[in-house]
Amino acid sequence: MSVLMVEDRVDFSTLKDTLQLTDGNLASHLRALEEAEYLQVEKQFVGRKPNTTYQATETGRKAFNSHLDALEQLILNNRKDS
Repeated sequence: MSVLMVEDRVDFSTLKDTLQLTDGNLASHLRALEEAEYLQVEKQFVGRKPNTTYQATETGRKAFNSHLDALEQLILNNRKDS
């Protein structure tokens, strides 16, 4: 999700290279995010080659920002306890 938060659309190959994941591992993560409606998938052909791109949905952006807020709060709470 972090890649999709800074890029409008990202294709499968770019995600795979950026995250250094196998095809199967990345596909599993993307499928889970799609089922949660956190990303939108677009399949098309470029020439004769299939090309799949991903884009964060508004739901996904909100969930990711909520996750970051929770992490920041956790860090702040742990600093106060130290």
